[in-house]
Amino acid sequence: MKTLTLTIPDSLDLSAREAAMLLATRLYEQGKLTLGQAAELAGYSKRTFMELLADYGVSVINHSPDDLARDMANA
Repeated sequence: MKTLTLTIPDSLDLSAREAAMLLATRLYEQGKLTLGQAAELAGYSKRTFMELLADYGVSVINHSPDDLARDMANA
């Protein structure tokens, strides 16, 4: 895993854990990380990460409309 160092303004009251969670949720939402990878990046178990996703407005079910239409056609 890579290490990333960020400089965040003091005026932004953001902990390292919160920054990791924000990054993990965004990368998961974009499909760049799996649920397990995002949970690991954020420092949570999969279950806890799944529960926290709602606080960030991110759905646990992360499929594109095309994927859903394909799944429905195949069902």
